[in-house]
Amino acid sequence: MPISSTEPAQNSQAPLQGLRVLDLSSMIAGPHAAQILADYGADVIKIEPPEGDLMRRGIGAARSADMGPLYLQLNRNKRSLALDLKQPAARKALLQLCATADVLVHNIRPAAMRRLALSYEDVRKVNPRLVYVGVMGYGESGPYAGKPAYDDLIQGFCALPALVARAAECEPRYVPMTVVDRIVGINAAHAILAAVLRRDRTGEGQCVELPMFETMAQFVLGDHLGGRSFEPPTGDAGNPRLASGSRRPYATGDGYVCALVYTDKQWKAFFEGLGRLDLYAAHPHLMHFASRRHHYSEVQGIIADVLRTLTTAEALSLFERCDIPCAPMNDLDALIDDPHLAAVEFFQTRTHPTEGQIRYNGIPSRWNGAALKITRHAPRIGEHSVAVLKEAGVPAAEIGALLDSGATVDGGPIADAAALEPVAGKNSMP
Repeated sequence: MPISSTEPAQNSQAPLQGLRVLDLSSMIAGPHAAQILADYGADVIKIEPPEGDLMRRGIGAARSADMGPLYLQLNRNKRSLALDLKQPAARKALLQLCATADVLVHNIRPAAMRRLALSYEDVRKVNPRLVYVGVMGYGESGPYAGKPAYDDLIQGFCALPALVARAAECEPRYVPMTVVDRIVGINAAHAILAAVLRRDRTGEGQCVELPMFETMAQFVLGDHLGGRSFEPPTGDAGNPRLASGSRRPYATGDGYVCALVYTDKQWKAFFEGLGRLDLYAAHPHLMHFASRRHHYSEVQGIIADVLRTLTTAEALSLFERCDIPCAPMNDLDALIDDPHLAAVEFFQTRTHPTEGQIRYNGIPSRWNGAALKITRHAPRIGEHSVAVLKEAGVPAAEIGALLDSGATVDGGPIADAAALEPVAGKNSMP
């Protein structure tokens, strides 16, 4: 679909150029899926209420009340259309957009979508080729259907806090990131692309249900189904190596390092590098992988005792000499300032029309050796409302009525030609 003439052109190498996506989702999982599609070149129109997505006012230091850090990262490369979908005129306008869209993604409960007359049955009447994707908490055929679902709740359902408690010998704790939302978002993106591929082959649209609970159950149990993979079970659930309390960064004399002494060759090389083959010979039962994997805590303990006597630099040098995989343990600031990320120009720093210089997370894939560019700043509420409605063929009088009733808001285009120019010296794109 053509984009507004006032919008910057997307990369010529962007693989999803021409795909139009209506993003009715909020929070993180759905917007993350749509962000991936937008980064790949899709024209993603974020449909948000006139007061804006809740994540605009999310946690984190911000320069403006409705431009929080999470919102900026999740909604770059998108356009914003504000619509109060409780008003019939706004729903009518959305259906006009559906008529020419390829994908609609939402995380509204199916019952609520039915009440809004925006169920799959409703929208396929205007576009039978539409791919309609619902990111929900739980599958509609199970007893949890319709229950509220947030990252913390699904982490708990999927045993992540229990695994942390088992490994760290502490009280249960959540993984300190929105790991559920991110994983579900990635799964939603590839489910959307699979459905679009099927649509292009068959000419038929598709209604896709992607539940968070089931998605994460598959993710966790891929590692931890263990002996319960078999009927009858051959042992307990869980992966002993992954759940071991010894599986942690190694303490050195002045910090921590991460390393994996895994193969028989690496195990021997570690002691050779130390000049301690006597210590290697003292543990013959650990010389072979088949035996070491049954004594994981002992193996980790031996390595840990040695590394406490070395500095971090000495430990990393030892591992590198022995050709053993290793890495420093970064904190968040060290990660952001990592020299490898700078060398590959991971971050893209752009000047936002209202927020100043923004360091955007990178798009890690490369296409014919080139990185995809961020071509649209994270939009203000309703920044593209009028332009998008005009593109959908909504008459000027109806747009005026939507504005007058508060069913939409005009965030107004920002006529700043330099708004998306790379900032010199800030890992700018060529």
